[in-house]
Amino acid sequence: MAALAAAMGIGRFAFTPLLPMMLHDGVVDIATGSWLATANYAGYLAGALLYMALPWLGRRLGAAPGNAALVRGGLVATALLTAALALPWPGLWPLMRLLAGVASALVFLGTANWCMGRLGHLGQPALGGLIFCGPGLGIVATGLPTSAMVAAGWSAAAGWAAFAALAALLCALVWPVVRGAEAPSLAPLGARPAAAARVPGGPAAPHPAGERALLALAYGLAGLGYIVTATFLPVIARAALPAGSVWPDLFWPVFGAGVAVGALLSTRIAPTRDRRKLLAGAYLLQAAAIALPLLWPGRAGFALGSLLLGLPFTAITFFALQEARHQWPQAGAGFTGLLTALYGIGQIVGPPMAAAMLARAPSQGQGFGWALGVAGGALVLGAGVYVFMAWRWRLPRRTG
Repeated sequence: MAALAAAMGIGRFAFTPLLPMMLHDGVVDIATGSWLATANYAGYLAGALLYMALPWLGRRLGAAPGNAALVRGGLVATALLTAALALPWPGLWPLMRLLAGVASALVFLGTANWCMGRLGHLGQPALGGLIFCGPGLGIVATGLPTSAMVAAGWSAAAGWAAFAALAALLCALVWPVVRGAEAPSLAPLGARPAAAARVPGGPAAPHPAGERALLALAYGLAGLGYIVTATFLPVIARAALPAGSVWPDLFWPVFGAGVAVGALLSTRIAPTRDRRKLLAGAYLLQAAAIALPLLWPGRAGFALGSLLLGLPFTAITFFALQEARHQWPQAGAGFTGLLTALYGIGQIVGPPMAAAMLARAPSQGQGFGWALGVAGGALVLGAGVYVFMAWRWRLPRRTG
Protein backbone atom coordinates (compact mmCIF):
# COMPACT_ATOMS: atom_id res chain seq x y z
CA MET A 1 0.00 0.00 0.00
CA ALA A 2 2.82 2.40 0.84
CA ALA A 3 4.55 1.68 -2.46
CA LEU A 4 1.42 2.38 -4.50
CA ALA A 5 0.59 5.43 -2.36
CA ALA A 6 3.95 6.90 -3.39
CA ALA A 7 4.07 5.82 -7.03
CA MET A 8 0.40 6.41 -7.87
CA GLY A 9 -1.01 8.75 -5.25
CA ILE A 10 2.01 11.08 -5.48
CA GLY A 11 3.97 10.23 -8.63
CA ARG A 12 0.88 10.29 -10.83
CA PHE A 13 -2.01 11.98 -9.07
CA ALA A 14 -0.46 14.75 -6.96
CA PHE A 15 -0.63 16.73 -10.19
CA THR A 16 -4.44 16.89 -9.94
CA PRO A 17 -4.74 18.90 -6.68
CA LEU A 18 -1.67 20.98 -7.54
CA LEU A 19 -2.88 21.93 -11.03
CA PRO A 20 -5.21 24.72 -9.74
CA MET A 21 -2.26 26.10 -7.73
CA MET A 22 -0.06 26.02 -10.84
CA LEU A 23 -2.79 27.81 -12.80
CA HIS A 24 -3.05 30.43 -10.04
CA ASP A 25 0.73 30.93 -10.03
CA GLY A 26 0.61 31.47 -13.80
CA VAL A 27 3.23 28.82 -14.53
CA VAL A 28 0.84 26.81 -16.75
CA ASP A 29 -2.49 27.25 -18.51
CA ILE A 30 -5.14 24.60 -19.18
CA ALA A 31 -3.56 23.54 -22.48
CA THR A 32 -0.08 23.24 -20.97
CA GLY A 33 -1.48 21.39 -17.97
CA SER A 34 -3.20 18.96 -20.33
CA TRP A 35 0.05 18.21 -22.09
CA LEU A 36 1.90 17.74 -18.80
CA ALA A 37 -0.76 15.22 -17.82
CA THR A 38 -0.45 13.53 -21.20
CA ALA A 39 3.34 13.30 -20.81
CA ASN A 40 2.85 11.46 -17.52
CA TYR A 41 0.35 9.04 -19.06
CA ALA A 42 2.66 8.48 -22.03
CA GLY A 43 5.40 7.59 -19.57
CA TYR A 44 3.00 5.19 -17.85
CA LEU A 45 2.41 3.52 -21.21
CA ALA A 46 6.16 3.34 -21.87
CA GLY A 47 6.75 1.82 -18.45
CA ALA A 48 4.08 -0.81 -19.05
CA LEU A 49 5.62 -1.71 -22.41
CA LEU A 50 9.06 -1.92 -20.81
CA TYR A 51 7.72 -4.22 -18.10
CA MET A 52 6.06 -6.38 -20.74
CA ALA A 53 9.40 -6.66 -22.58
CA LEU A 54 11.45 -7.61 -19.50
CA PRO A 55 11.13 -11.40 -19.98
CA TRP A 56 12.31 -11.01 -23.58
CA LEU A 57 15.18 -8.76 -22.52
CA GLY A 58 16.11 -11.21 -19.79
CA ARG A 59 16.39 -14.04 -22.29
CA ARG A 60 18.52 -11.95 -24.64
CA LEU A 61 20.74 -10.25 -22.06
CA GLY A 62 20.95 -13.08 -19.57
CA ALA A 63 19.43 -11.07 -16.72
CA ALA A 64 16.60 -8.66 -16.00
CA PRO A 65 15.68 -6.82 -12.81
CA GLY A 66 13.16 -8.59 -10.60
CA ASN A 67 9.96 -7.05 -9.31
CA ALA A 68 11.52 -6.03 -5.99
CA ALA A 69 14.34 -4.18 -7.74
CA LEU A 70 11.85 -2.41 -10.00
CA VAL A 71 9.79 -1.30 -6.99
CA ARG A 72 12.81 0.05 -5.11
CA GLY A 73 14.30 1.86 -8.09
CA GLY A 74 10.95 3.25 -9.16
CA LEU A 75 10.21 4.65 -5.70
CA VAL A 76 13.55 6.44 -5.55
CA ALA A 77 12.87 7.89 -9.01
CA THR A 78 9.37 8.97 -7.93
CA ALA A 79 10.73 11.00 -5.00
CA LEU A 80 13.44 12.65 -7.11
CA LEU A 81 11.19 13.45 -10.06
CA THR A 82 8.49 14.89 -7.80
CA ALA A 83 11.12 17.16 -6.25
CA ALA A 84 12.20 18.26 -9.74
CA LEU A 85 8.74 19.79 -10.33
CA ALA A 86 9.55 22.29 -7.57
CA LEU A 87 12.41 23.71 -9.64
CA PRO A 88 11.77 26.72 -11.94
CA TRP A 89 12.62 24.78 -15.09
CA PRO A 90 9.30 24.58 -16.96
CA GLY A 91 11.03 23.45 -20.13
CA LEU A 92 12.02 20.22 -18.38
CA TRP A 93 8.69 19.59 -16.67
CA PRO A 94 7.27 17.46 -19.54
CA LEU A 95 10.33 15.20 -19.38
CA MET A 96 10.01 14.95 -15.60
CA ARG A 97 6.34 13.98 -15.86
CA LEU A 98 7.16 11.45 -18.59
CA LEU A 99 9.82 9.76 -16.46
CA ALA A 100 7.54 9.85 -13.41
CA GLY A 101 4.96 7.96 -15.47
CA VAL A 102 7.54 5.30 -16.37
CA ALA A 103 8.42 4.91 -12.69
CA SER A 104 4.74 4.69 -11.70
CA ALA A 105 4.05 1.85 -14.13
CA LEU A 106 7.11 -0.14 -13.06
CA VAL A 107 6.28 0.26 -9.37
CA PHE A 108 2.62 -0.55 -9.93
CA LEU A 109 3.25 -3.73 -11.91
CA GLY A 110 6.25 -4.77 -9.83
CA THR A 111 4.37 -4.29 -6.56
CA ALA A 112 1.22 -6.05 -7.80
CA ASN A 113 3.06 -9.10 -9.08
CA TRP A 114 5.48 -9.30 -6.12
CA CYS A 115 2.68 -9.06 -3.55
CA MET A 116 0.30 -11.36 -5.39
CA GLY A 117 3.04 -13.96 -5.71
CA ARG A 118 3.75 -13.81 -1.98
CA LEU A 119 0.07 -13.91 -1.06
CA GLY A 120 -0.57 -16.82 -3.41
CA HIS A 121 2.26 -18.73 -1.74
CA LEU A 122 0.63 -18.02 1.64
CA GLY A 123 -2.75 -19.22 0.38
CA GLN A 124 -4.33 -15.75 0.79
CA PRO A 125 -4.70 -14.46 -2.80
CA ALA A 126 -7.90 -12.50 -2.05
CA LEU A 127 -5.90 -10.16 0.20
CA GLY A 128 -4.25 -8.84 -2.95
CA GLY A 129 -7.01 -6.28 -3.15
CA LEU A 130 -5.63 -4.59 -0.03
CA ILE A 131 -2.55 -3.29 -1.83
CA PHE A 132 -4.85 -1.34 -4.16
CA CYS A 133 -5.95 0.77 -1.19
CA GLY A 134 -2.55 2.43 -1.60
CA PRO A 135 -3.38 4.79 -4.48
CA GLY A 136 -6.48 6.00 -2.65
CA LEU A 137 -4.56 6.63 0.55
CA GLY A 138 -1.92 8.50 -1.43
CA ILE A 139 -4.59 10.65 -3.07
CA VAL A 140 -6.04 11.51 0.34
CA ALA A 141 -2.56 12.28 1.70
CA THR A 142 -1.90 14.73 -1.13
CA GLY A 143 -5.43 16.08 -1.57
CA LEU A 144 -6.24 17.07 1.99
CA PRO A 145 -3.11 19.20 2.63
CA THR A 146 -3.73 21.15 -0.57
CA SER A 147 -6.53 23.17 1.03
CA ALA A 148 -4.22 24.13 3.88
CA MET A 149 -1.49 25.04 1.37
CA VAL A 150 -3.86 27.32 -0.52
CA ALA A 151 -5.08 28.94 2.69
CA ALA A 152 -1.48 29.53 3.78
CA GLY A 153 -0.55 31.06 0.45
CA TRP A 154 1.86 28.32 -0.58
CA SER A 155 3.10 28.21 -4.14
CA ALA A 156 2.72 25.11 -6.29
CA ALA A 157 6.51 24.66 -6.13
CA ALA A 158 6.34 24.39 -2.33
CA GLY A 159 3.58 21.82 -2.72
CA TRP A 160 5.72 19.71 -5.04
CA ALA A 161 8.61 19.85 -2.56
CA ALA A 162 6.37 18.75 0.32
CA PHE A 163 5.00 15.82 -1.65
CA ALA A 164 8.52 14.80 -2.69
CA ALA A 165 9.45 14.58 1.00
CA LEU A 166 6.38 12.41 1.63
CA ALA A 167 7.36 10.13 -1.28
CA ALA A 168 10.86 9.76 0.18
CA LEU A 169 9.38 8.79 3.56
CA LEU A 170 7.16 6.13 1.98
CA CYS A 171 10.14 4.82 0.00
CA ALA A 172 12.09 4.42 3.25
CA LEU A 173 9.22 2.42 4.76
CA VAL A 174 9.01 0.08 1.77
CA TRP A 175 12.74 -0.44 1.27
CA PRO A 176 13.39 -3.13 3.95
CA VAL A 177 10.21 -5.06 3.11
CA VAL A 178 10.14 -5.46 -0.67
CA ARG A 179 13.21 -7.52 -1.46
CA GLY A 180 14.08 -10.85 -3.00
CA ALA A 181 12.08 -12.85 -5.51
CA GLU A 182 8.38 -13.30 -5.03
CA ALA A 183 7.37 -16.80 -4.05
CA PRO A 184 5.71 -18.84 -6.83
CA SER A 185 1.95 -18.63 -6.61
CA LEU A 186 0.20 -21.88 -5.74
CA ALA A 187 -2.54 -21.05 -8.23
CA PRO A 188 -3.37 -18.18 -10.55
CA LEU A 189 -5.09 -15.38 -8.65
CA GLY A 190 -8.83 -15.85 -8.89
CA ALA A 191 -8.41 -18.91 -11.09
CA ARG A 192 -11.47 -20.96 -11.91
CA PRO A 193 -11.18 -24.74 -12.22
CA ALA A 194 -10.32 -25.65 -15.79
CA ALA A 195 -12.85 -28.45 -15.87
CA ALA A 196 -15.61 -26.03 -14.98
CA ALA A 197 -14.56 -23.17 -17.23
CA ARG A 198 -17.48 -23.40 -19.66
CA VAL A 199 -21.06 -24.52 -19.50
CA PRO A 200 -21.59 -28.08 -20.77
CA GLY A 201 -23.73 -27.92 -23.82
CA GLY A 202 -23.28 -24.17 -24.07
CA PRO A 203 -21.82 -22.28 -27.00
CA ALA A 204 -18.68 -23.77 -28.43
CA ALA A 205 -15.65 -22.03 -26.98
CA PRO A 206 -13.71 -20.12 -29.65
CA HIS A 207 -9.94 -19.70 -29.64
CA PRO A 208 -9.08 -18.14 -26.25
CA ALA A 209 -7.29 -15.27 -27.97
CA GLY A 210 -10.68 -13.75 -28.76
CA GLU A 211 -11.66 -13.54 -25.12
CA ARG A 212 -8.27 -12.11 -24.19
CA ALA A 213 -8.55 -9.48 -26.92
CA LEU A 214 -11.93 -8.33 -25.64
CA LEU A 215 -10.61 -8.15 -22.08
CA ALA A 216 -7.71 -6.00 -23.26
CA LEU A 217 -10.04 -3.72 -25.26
CA ALA A 218 -12.46 -3.24 -22.39
CA TYR A 219 -9.68 -2.55 -19.91
CA GLY A 220 -8.20 0.06 -22.22
CA LEU A 221 -11.56 1.85 -22.31
CA ALA A 222 -11.40 2.19 -18.52
CA GLY A 223 -8.28 4.34 -18.90
CA LEU A 224 -10.13 6.83 -21.09
CA GLY A 225 -13.25 6.64 -18.96
CA TYR A 226 -11.89 7.96 -15.69
CA ILE A 227 -8.97 10.15 -16.77
CA VAL A 228 -10.79 13.38 -17.64
CA THR A 229 -12.29 13.59 -14.16
CA ALA A 230 -9.08 12.39 -12.48
CA THR A 231 -7.07 15.12 -14.22
CA PHE A 232 -9.42 18.08 -14.02
CA LEU A 233 -11.78 17.41 -11.08
CA PRO A 234 -10.71 20.42 -8.95
CA VAL A 235 -10.68 22.68 -12.02
CA ILE A 236 -14.15 21.50 -13.10
CA ALA A 237 -15.51 21.98 -9.59
CA ARG A 238 -14.04 25.48 -9.27
CA ALA A 239 -15.70 26.49 -12.52
CA ALA A 240 -19.10 25.12 -11.42
CA LEU A 241 -19.22 26.30 -7.79
CA PRO A 242 -19.26 29.86 -6.40
CA ALA A 243 -15.93 31.67 -6.24
CA GLY A 244 -14.13 31.27 -2.93
CA SER A 245 -15.77 27.94 -2.05
CA VAL A 246 -13.49 25.54 -0.16
CA TRP A 247 -15.30 22.49 -1.55
CA PRO A 248 -13.34 22.10 -4.82
CA ASP A 249 -10.23 21.18 -2.83
CA LEU A 250 -12.12 18.48 -0.93
CA PHE A 251 -13.65 16.52 -3.81
CA TRP A 252 -10.30 14.98 -4.79
CA PRO A 253 -9.65 13.56 -1.29
CA VAL A 254 -13.22 12.23 -1.33
CA PHE A 255 -12.32 10.42 -4.56
CA GLY A 256 -9.20 9.01 -2.87
CA ALA A 257 -11.19 7.81 0.13
CA GLY A 258 -13.58 6.05 -2.25
CA VAL A 259 -10.61 4.35 -3.95
CA ALA A 260 -9.32 3.00 -0.63
CA VAL A 261 -12.75 1.83 0.56
CA GLY A 262 -13.53 0.19 -2.78
CA ALA A 263 -10.25 -1.70 -2.78
CA LEU A 264 -10.93 -2.94 0.74
CA LEU A 265 -14.44 -4.07 -0.18
CA SER A 266 -13.11 -5.94 -3.23
CA THR A 267 -11.30 -8.35 -0.92
CA ARG A 268 -14.65 -9.43 0.55
CA ILE A 269 -16.06 -10.66 -2.76
CA ALA A 270 -16.09 -14.42 -3.19
CA PRO A 271 -13.58 -15.76 -5.73
CA THR A 272 -16.36 -17.76 -7.41
CA ARG A 273 -18.07 -14.57 -8.62
CA ASP A 274 -17.73 -13.89 -12.34
CA ARG A 275 -15.18 -11.08 -12.60
CA ARG A 276 -16.53 -9.98 -15.97
CA LYS A 277 -19.92 -9.17 -14.45
CA LEU A 278 -18.24 -7.37 -11.56
CA LEU A 279 -16.22 -5.32 -14.06
CA ALA A 280 -19.35 -4.42 -16.02
CA GLY A 281 -21.03 -3.19 -12.85
CA ALA A 282 -17.94 -1.20 -11.85
CA TYR A 283 -17.80 0.52 -15.24
CA LEU A 284 -21.46 1.48 -15.06
CA LEU A 285 -20.97 2.86 -11.56
CA GLN A 286 -18.13 5.07 -12.80
CA ALA A 287 -20.21 6.21 -15.78
CA ALA A 288 -23.02 7.21 -13.41
CA ALA A 289 -20.50 9.02 -11.21
CA ILE A 290 -19.29 11.06 -14.19
CA ALA A 291 -22.86 11.99 -15.16
CA LEU A 292 -23.88 12.95 -11.62
CA PRO A 293 -22.09 16.35 -11.39
CA LEU A 294 -23.41 17.25 -14.85
CA LEU A 295 -26.99 16.54 -13.80
CA TRP A 296 -26.56 17.83 -10.22
CA PRO A 297 -23.87 20.57 -10.43
CA GLY A 298 -23.64 21.40 -6.74
CA ARG A 299 -21.61 20.41 -3.71
CA ALA A 300 -23.64 17.27 -3.06
CA GLY A 301 -23.48 16.16 -6.70
CA PHE A 302 -19.72 16.62 -6.89
CA ALA A 303 -19.14 14.93 -3.52
CA LEU A 304 -21.27 11.89 -4.32
CA GLY A 305 -19.91 11.69 -7.86
CA SER A 306 -16.32 11.80 -6.56
CA LEU A 307 -17.01 9.04 -4.06
CA LEU A 308 -18.75 6.78 -6.59
CA LEU A 309 -16.01 7.36 -9.17
CA GLY A 310 -13.38 6.28 -6.66
CA LEU A 311 -15.11 3.20 -5.24
CA PRO A 312 -14.48 0.91 -8.26
CA PHE A 313 -11.26 2.62 -9.43
CA THR A 314 -8.60 0.15 -8.24
CA ALA A 315 -11.15 -2.65 -7.83
CA ILE A 316 -11.37 -2.58 -11.64
CA THR A 317 -7.63 -3.21 -11.83
CA PHE A 318 -7.81 -5.99 -9.24
CA PHE A 319 -10.66 -7.77 -11.02
CA ALA A 320 -9.03 -7.36 -14.43
CA LEU A 321 -5.74 -8.82 -13.20
CA GLN A 322 -7.65 -11.74 -11.70
CA GLU A 323 -9.41 -12.33 -15.00
CA ALA A 324 -6.12 -12.00 -16.90
CA ARG A 325 -4.45 -14.62 -14.72
CA HIS A 326 -7.41 -16.92 -15.32
CA GLN A 327 -7.43 -16.45 -19.07
CA TRP A 328 -3.68 -16.64 -19.65
CA PRO A 329 -1.86 -17.75 -16.47
CA GLN A 330 1.30 -18.77 -18.29
CA ALA A 331 1.76 -15.32 -19.85
CA GLY A 332 2.73 -13.71 -16.54
CA ALA A 333 4.16 -10.22 -16.92
CA GLY A 334 3.47 -10.13 -20.67
CA PHE A 335 -0.32 -10.03 -20.50
CA THR A 336 -0.55 -7.81 -17.42
CA GLY A 337 1.90 -5.43 -19.11
CA LEU A 338 -0.24 -5.42 -22.25
CA LEU A 339 -3.38 -4.61 -20.26
CA THR A 340 -1.60 -1.77 -18.49
CA ALA A 341 -0.26 -0.46 -21.79
CA LEU A 342 -3.74 -0.31 -23.33
CA TYR A 343 -5.02 1.38 -20.17
CA GLY A 344 -2.20 3.88 -20.64
CA ILE A 345 -3.26 4.58 -24.22
CA GLY A 346 -6.75 5.39 -22.98
CA GLN A 347 -5.28 7.79 -20.44
CA ILE A 348 -3.15 9.51 -23.06
CA VAL A 349 -6.17 10.24 -25.24
CA GLY A 350 -8.20 11.89 -22.47
CA PRO A 351 -6.39 15.16 -21.54
CA PRO A 352 -5.67 16.40 -25.11
CA MET A 353 -9.21 15.44 -26.09
CA ALA A 354 -10.51 17.58 -23.24
CA ALA A 355 -8.19 20.44 -24.20
CA ALA A 356 -9.38 20.30 -27.83
CA MET A 357 -13.02 20.36 -26.77
CA LEU A 358 -12.38 23.26 -24.41
CA ALA A 359 -10.81 25.20 -27.28
CA ARG A 360 -13.90 24.70 -29.46
CA ALA A 361 -16.65 25.00 -26.86
CA PRO A 362 -18.53 28.27 -26.24
CA SER A 363 -17.64 28.02 -22.53
CA GLN A 364 -15.30 26.08 -20.29
CA GLY A 365 -18.21 24.33 -18.59
CA GLN A 366 -19.63 23.13 -21.89
CA GLY A 367 -16.20 21.92 -23.05
CA PHE A 368 -15.74 19.85 -19.92
CA GLY A 369 -19.29 18.56 -20.35
CA TRP A 370 -18.46 17.28 -23.83
CA ALA A 371 -15.27 15.60 -22.61
CA LEU A 372 -17.01 13.98 -19.66
CA GLY A 373 -19.75 12.73 -21.98
CA VAL A 374 -17.18 10.96 -24.17
CA ALA A 375 -15.52 9.49 -21.08
CA GLY A 376 -18.82 8.18 -19.73
CA GLY A 377 -19.66 6.71 -23.12
CA ALA A 378 -16.34 4.82 -23.17
CA LEU A 379 -17.20 3.25 -19.82
CA VAL A 380 -20.66 2.21 -20.98
CA LEU A 381 -19.10 0.63 -24.07
CA GLY A 382 -16.57 -1.24 -21.90
CA ALA A 383 -19.38 -2.54 -19.69
CA GLY A 384 -21.15 -3.79 -22.79
CA VAL A 385 -18.03 -5.71 -23.83
CA TYR A 386 -17.89 -7.46 -20.46
CA VAL A 387 -21.59 -8.31 -20.61
CA PHE A 388 -21.06 -9.83 -24.05
CA MET A 389 -18.10 -11.85 -22.75
CA ALA A 390 -20.14 -13.16 -19.81
CA TRP A 391 -22.96 -14.14 -22.16
CA ARG A 392 -20.74 -15.69 -24.84
CA TRP A 393 -18.43 -17.62 -22.51
CA ARG A 394 -20.65 -18.47 -19.59
CA LEU A 395 -19.58 -19.94 -16.27
CA PRO A 396 -21.26 -23.05 -14.91
CA ARG A 397 -23.81 -23.03 -12.14
CA ARG A 398 -22.19 -23.75 -8.80
CA THR A 399 -23.86 -25.89 -6.12
CA GLY A 400 -22.95 -26.97 -2.63
